[in-house]
Amino acid sequence: MTIISLNVYIAIVALLLTFLASKKAAVFHTWFDSFLQNFCGALFIFSGFVKAVDPMGTAFKMEEYFKEFELTARGSMFSFMADLFPFLLRYAVGFSVFMIVLEIVIGIALLIGTRKKLVSWLFFLIMVFFTILTGYTYLTGYVPPGVNFFEFSQWGDWDKTLMRVQNCGCFGDFLKLDPRTSFLKDIFLMIPALIFLFRYKKWHELFSPMIRGGISVISIAGLFLFCLSNYVWNEPMIDFRPFTNGKDVKTTKEQEMEAQGKVSIVAWKLRNKGTGEIKDVPDADYMANLASYPKSDWEVLDQIKSEPAIPITKISDFVLYGLDGSEVTDDILGEPRSRLMINCPKLYFKSKTAMVTRQDTVFAYDTTWIGDKRDSFALSQKVVEVKTVEEKKNVYEWDEKYIAILKDKILPLVDSLKADQVEAFLVAGGAGEEALQELKAYLNLSMPVYSADDILLKTIMRSNPGLLLWRNGKIIHKWHHQRLPEPNELRRDFLDWNAPLIH
Repeated sequence: MTIISLNVYIAIVALLLTFLASKKAAVFHTWFDSFLQNFCGALFIFSGFVKAVDPMGTAFKMEEYFKEFELTARGSMFSFMADLFPFLLRYAVGFSVFMIVLEIVIGIALLIGTRKKLVSWLFFLIMVFFTILTGYTYLTGYVPPGVNFFEFSQWGDWDKTLMRVQNCGCFGDFLKLDPRTSFLKDIFLMIPALIFLFRYKKWHELFSPMIRGGISVISIAGLFLFCLSNYVWNEPMIDFRPFTNGKDVKTTKEQEMEAQGKVSIVAWKLRNKGTGEIKDVPDADYMANLASYPKSDWEVLDQIKSEPAIPITKISDFVLYGLDGSEVTDDILGEPRSRLMINCPKLYFKSKTAMVTRQDTVFAYDTTWIGDKRDSFALSQKVVEVKTVEEKKNVYEWDEKYIAILKDKILPLVDSLKADQVEAFLVAGGAGEEALQELKAYLNLSMPVYSADDILLKTIMRSNPGLLLWRNGKIIHKWHHQRLPEPNELRRDFLDWNAPLIH
C-alpha cells in the first residue's frame, strides 16, 4: 500500500460517513466541513491504530528523536532545553501510549463532533508537533556531519544518508514513508488544522452530548488498556514487522543478500575541496573522465546505487555471534530440528569495579627417574606457597525481577522440553562478553549464549525476555513472557513437524 492509495481509501470512507451524517446527524451544516471532519478523523484513527498494536515500536522511534533533539539542543541557542530530552527518554513508552491514545481519541471526537473548540485546538497542536518531527527528519538531510541543525549557513545539498532519523514512524511498521512524503503529508494536513480553528462551529454532531461524552471516556480507557495489552501482557496483536510467525528468515535473508549483491553504482557524489560544490556524476562519465576529478581537488562523498530488486528489511541484519566473536548465524538458520531461542534485547544489571580476594597457589615441579635403566621419569608437584591475591574485577548486580522471569518462567519451560530433544540458546543484546559470561554462570546455564544487535532483537520481539521457536530457519511461533504456553500445549501445537504454522 502507498500513501496515495491509503488516502483514497480514507476519502471513500469519509464520503460514506459524510453521507450518513447528512441523514442522521443531530446537527449538520455543510458537506465540505463534514467531509473534512470525517477525513481527518478517519485518518487519525487509522494512523493511531497501526501504532496502538505496537506501542513499543513508537517508543523506540521517540527514543531516536529524543537523543537527536538533545544533541541538537546542546550545540545551539536552545541548550537550556537539552536536559529535557533525557527525562523524556526515560518515559518514552508512557509518552508513546499517551500520544497514540490522544491521536485516536481526537479522531473519534472529530467523527462524532464532540467538544468542538477543544478538539480543533488539539488537532492543530498535534499537527504542529507531527510537522516538527517529520520536518526535522527531512531537513536534517541538508545538514552535513559535524554541523548543527541550526547552523543554516552551512547546510548543503539534500542527502538521504545524512538524515538523523531515517523514518518518522507516522504509520508504525505498517507503511514506511519517504521522509519528504511524510513532511509534505503533514504540511498538507496543516490546511484542515487551520480551517478547523475558524470553522469548528460548522462541524456535524452525532448523538446527544451525554452519549458523545460517554464515547470519549470509554475510548480513552479502552485504548489505554489496548495499548498495554500489546506490549505489557502480550506481543503485538497484529505484527507488521518482518519477523512474523511463520516467516522463513533463512530464505528471505538469502534473497535479500543476493539482491544487495546485484546493486550497481549509478553515480558518484563528489565535492570540490576548493569551492565546496557538490555534484552527482554518472558512473560511466566518472570512470571515463577520472583525470577530470583529481583527488587533490575532488573528494568522493558517496556512491549512488541502484535500488535492490526486492525491498531490504531488518532480516538482512540478522546476525548472531558466539562469546568468542565467531558468527553462528548459519548454524542457527540451518538447523532442521526445533530450537528455542530466549530473546533478551536488553539485560538489566548494574556493574561496578571492586577489589576481589582470591587464593593463588604456587606449585613446584620435580622429575623422578623410574626403573634401573633410568629410561623414563615421572613428574611430581608440590605446593610451595598459597598466597592471597587482591585484584580488580567487575561485579555484576542483576535486576531481580528480570532474573525471576528467566528462572521462574522461561527456563523451567525450556528444561521441560529437553526430553523432546528440543535444545535452547539465549541471545542478548547490548552487553559485552564478560557480562554474558557472568549471566551464564549466575543462571547456571548449560545452553549456548550468543550476542546480537539490540535493535535487531527489539525488532524480532517486543517482549524482554521472550521465547521463540525456530525450525529450518523459520520462526514457528513467538511468546511473550506473560503468555508462555504449557509444555503439553507447546508439544501438541508446535513440535509436530507436519502441524500448520499458527499465526
